[in-house]
Amino acid sequence: MADKEPSQRQLRVGQEIKKILAGEIERGLVRNLEGIDALVTIMEVRVAPDLKYANVYFITSVNEKNEEVREALQLAANHFRKLIGARMELRYAPELNFRIDTSFAEVAKMERLLRDPKVAQDLKKA
Repeated sequence: MADKEPSQRQLRVGQEIKKILAGEIERGLVRNLEGIDALVTIMEVRVAPDLKYANVYFITSVNEKNEEVREALQLAANHFRKLIGARMELRYAPELNFRIDTSFAEVAKMERLLRDPKVAQDLKKA
């Protein structure tokens, strides 16, 4: 079954949550991230149609720290929920689930495959 496209409201709420989270991380206000030597970038926030749940996708500058950062962010999820509830006019502050964004890794994998001499040879035939 195909996923429905997100509504304009879902997109707006996701963007606003992204701004709030990114601002907190950028200013260094997340205590759980102290001592983790990696830059964290919030890539996307996907909000459920009922606005009660949100998946937050992020990347880090050090791939080896991805899981450590995910755990630290997940521990801070309630703090983030309180901030979102205070700054946004929503009936419910969504429950946050942090996930590592693997889209860049997938793109790199596809580029490696396309550069493979065997694949390049097949592409020239077509």
